[in-house]
Amino acid sequence: MSNLPNCPKCESEYTYDDGTFLVCPECGHEWTFSTETEIDGDSRVIKDANGNVLNDGDTVTVIKDLKVKGSSSVLKQGTKVKNIRLVDGDHDIDCKIVGFGAMKLKSEFVKKI
Repeated sequence: MSNLPNCPKCESEYTYDDGTFLVCPECGHEWTFSTETEIDGDSRVIKDANGNVLNDGDTVTVIKDLKVKGSSSVLKQGTKVKNIRLVDGDHDIDCKIVGFGAMKLKSEFVKKI
């Protein structure tokens, strides 16, 4: 058997890898499962771009320029983000950035300081 995760929607164990996405043949749900996020028993382990484990309250740095959705501004590379909060979902990190306000970031675009 493969070690792919169960479907997050219907908990089916028959998921398969379709190149870019994981697919559930029972309910048709498609989702991404990156190596930056691993399942460790009952808890999620979220890792940054370098593979360091992230925790609530950590300080991270943005590793590339990111377009801010719904705005014409850009979050510049090297922006320091203090006191992050880890959440479930596509964007793993909730934070407040000075000059931007509340943001959601993906762990693959940050590195731990």
